[in-house]
Amino acid sequence: MKVLDVVALTKDQAEADLRRGQVGTIVEELAQGVYEVEFADLEGRTYAMLPLPAKHLMVLHHTPTKNAA
Repeated sequence: MKVLDVVALTKDQAEADLRRGQVGTIVEELAQGVYEVEFADLEGRTYAMLPLPAKHLMVLHHTPTKNAA
């Protein structure tokens, strides 16, 4: 994972009122395996920003990779 990757939550984040599957963007790597993720609506307004461990995130891919079959 790296800055500007689009990610989805793999686990609810109740303290931020975020549910599994919500989509955000990594905006900073805070430590090894911990990322600041921004969640914004379709108009670009941020509604949550919080640090999350990589184990609670999944990188989304918008185009096929070379190894995809």
